[in-house]
Amino acid sequence: MKHLTRLIYPVATLISAVVLWYAIVVVFKIPKYILPLPGDVYQRIVEDFSFLAWNSAITTYETLGGFALSIILGIPIAIALVASRTLDRAVMPWLILSQTFPKVALAPLVVVWFGLGLMPKLLITFLVAFFPIVISTVVGLRSAEREMIELAQSMRATRLQMFYHFRIPLALPNIFAGLKVSVAFAVVGAVIAEWVGASEGLGYLLMRANGNLDTTLLFAVLIALMIIGIVLYYGVEFAERVSIRWHAVIRLQDMTHSA
Repeated sequence: MKHLTRLIYPVATLISAVVLWYAIVVVFKIPKYILPLPGDVYQRIVEDFSFLAWNSAITTYETLGGFALSIILGIPIAIALVASRTLDRAVMPWLILSQTFPKVALAPLVVVWFGLGLMPKLLITFLVAFFPIVISTVVGLRSAEREMIELAQSMRATRLQMFYHFRIPLALPNIFAGLKVSVAFAVVGAVIAEWVGASEGLGYLLMRANGNLDTTLLFAVLIALMIIGIVLYYGVEFAERVSIRWHAVIRLQDMTHSA
């Protein structure tokens, strides 16, 4: 019953947004090529469902590939930064500086260097998505209480054992928080990659719809991207609940008390 109650709020918000959208178009008599009616967008989704589903699958595949690459490289980088103060001082400023460059500007260079295949799309998605994982993991690894670290040292735990048994388990809530942000960024990264060099995928469809002023297709693609982002986000949240049940229970208790 509680889960059903929680579902009512986003559904009500969605319905309100659609009604407001419809009212704005009708009241202000906005042309279809500027802002189509919700019914027109729905009809376009139904008519081109197979076409949209195929391109959504391509974008999802690129998103998951870049996201996985962010996890594989981002978490070890964070562990290395926490384990070595020298490495942290040498690398962290450059990681922060790398986030000041717009990824749209870097994407053409990646395509020039690696071609038009899958690899540049994965790399661009990785460049967009990896930073939240690194930062959240670093924060989580450094959040271990000093008393616990001193206890581990008194038990003559090696640095590897300290990370495996103490730091990483305590950092899991922060790591999953970073993963949730990262998976949303990964969708954006995949779209950016498809803008630069692709002949299929939702990012390519966005460019084509924009060039043809096909606003119904444009909104249909945006809805597909939102669905992908929501599904992947809650997929990560489900993995969090399975992996660290104790944290999910505490968070559920906090939400119950706040309600």
